[in-house]
Amino acid sequence: MTPRDFDRFSVASRLESFRCAFRGVGTLLSSQHNARIHLLATVGVCGIGLLVGISRLEWVAIAVAIVLVWVAEALNTAFEFLCDVASPEFHPLVRKGKDVAAAAVLLSAAGAVAIGLLVFLPHFARIVG
Repeated sequence: MTPRDFDRFSVASRLESFRCAFRGVGTLLSSQHNARIHLLATVGVCGIGLLVGISRLEWVAIAVAIVLVWVAEALNTAFEFLCDVASPEFHPLVRKGKDVAAAAVLLSAAGAVAIGLLVFLPHFARIVG
């Protein structure tokens, strides 16, 4: 399909959009070590959530935290790929841009850890105490 084919609505163009998005997920997981760490953390947190029986509202908080980390990682990766094409040689502004994009991942991961602690600590305290 050409870019013009996406201008018109069709089931085929919508399916192609999904294929592109899933290919992007594959690229993210195959090219980024941190994405694989996020995947392990996602599976682990979901498993622990099931084990301790977190509430519906707690699942919402955990799901939002997980999605924010994944979105930040995907945008950071896309930004890095585009920067590498636009400026294959070192440039201090590209470095700053990449650092800020990486900071977005760090901030979202720190927020996810905070949410995880708020959700899981009371459950762990109940189990231990």
